[in-house]
Amino acid sequence: MTSRVISPLPEQSRPARARLPWASVAGSAVGYAMDGFDFLLLGFVMPSLVKDLHLDMVQGSWLVTATLLGTVAGGLGFGLLSDALGRIRVLAISILVFALFTGLCAFAHSYAELLACRVAAGVGLGGEFGIGMALVAESWPPAYRARASSYVGLGWQAGVFLAAISTPLLLPLIGWRGMFLLGAVPALVAVFIRRGLAEPAGSPRPAASARPGLSLRPLLGSAAARRTALGILVLCSVQNFCYYGVMIWLPNYLAGHFGYTLTRTGLWTATTVLGMAAGIASFGHVADRLGQKIAFRTWMCGAAIMVVVYSQMTTPPGLLVAGAAMGFFVNGMIGGYGALISDSYPATIRATAQNLLFNGGRLVGGFGPVVMGALSVSWGIGRTIAVLSILYLIDIAALALISDTQETPAS
Repeated sequence: MTSRVISPLPEQSRPARARLPWASVAGSAVGYAMDGFDFLLLGFVMPSLVKDLHLDMVQGSWLVTATLLGTVAGGLGFGLLSDALGRIRVLAISILVFALFTGLCAFAHSYAELLACRVAAGVGLGGEFGIGMALVAESWPPAYRARASSYVGLGWQAGVFLAAISTPLLLPLIGWRGMFLLGAVPALVAVFIRRGLAEPAGSPRPAASARPGLSLRPLLGSAAARRTALGILVLCSVQNFCYYGVMIWLPNYLAGHFGYTLTRTGLWTATTVLGMAAGIASFGHVADRLGQKIAFRTWMCGAAIMVVVYSQMTTPPGLLVAGAAMGFFVNGMIGGYGALISDSYPATIRATAQNLLFNGGRLVGGFGPVVMGALSVSWGIGRTIAVLSILYLIDIAALALISDTQETPAS
């Protein structure tokens, strides 16, 4: 399908429409920041958690995978509810579920209890990304949709950066249980979202959309739809596999291979996260101006190259610079999936498609830490990171499956 050219909003129309679009970005990004904080938090507390509960490396990795298993169930359930009942209410509920069970992780006294809490937290986590991205897509004009989605993606990086900076300072003082209690903070975010946001004009209305919102036919009903869904699922799977695989084991890699202290590991990881934030912000603007597929191919090629380059670094300056460059490409694409999926599906199925496809990718990606942990035993983490370049080449091929439905502005 040929892309339709849409002119940017006239300057005089922006103030009248500014409040809802930016409020939707802020509300979605803040909730997503809490997810990012929880994610990297688990990576940092893993050594003390494993020691305290007498776990091995594989059991520790399964805590991440179990969370992502929960996101698939939560993504489908909350997505269908959001398409049927509206975005704001369901988004707030998903955040509350995530916050409650993340906080309960602090009271787990066995591996089984902690595993159950992580699955339940994942159920809440599964609703946040897709609903937030659908909310933003329906609040912004198509010509600016990719950059708006990338701003939400920056929320995740803000949470990860906060975890990288605060965990080395707080973990010795309050332990891993105290760090999990901080995960209850998203409950306050849920209150903020309910009060500060209104349903955008483009979102489905309960009376009109309850039936379409509870059907997966628009997602899988035709051969073209199934190809697009498969292509997006592959992209999301590679994205999450590589991201979780790298970021969960990066602190251990820096500490174990180079002997970095917890503070220094946090600083080097934070530099990688800053590179990711720059990549996300840049991706949205490039995708809006040049097209999503061009942006995705550029970032995928850069990621394939940089994971190999990073694995060869042996000096602190090299690890610092290469880490930022690797982060720029490896996670810069996260800003594009919200717009890509939103452009591929109508409002009546949009949140469900966002949650099902992205969280399906999370499910596959959740095995990244497990697979990388197993491979690192014989290969080492550095060499295992380099192998990820093959997956980005698969990503490039999967782009051909996705129908060209993007609407782009004139340059």
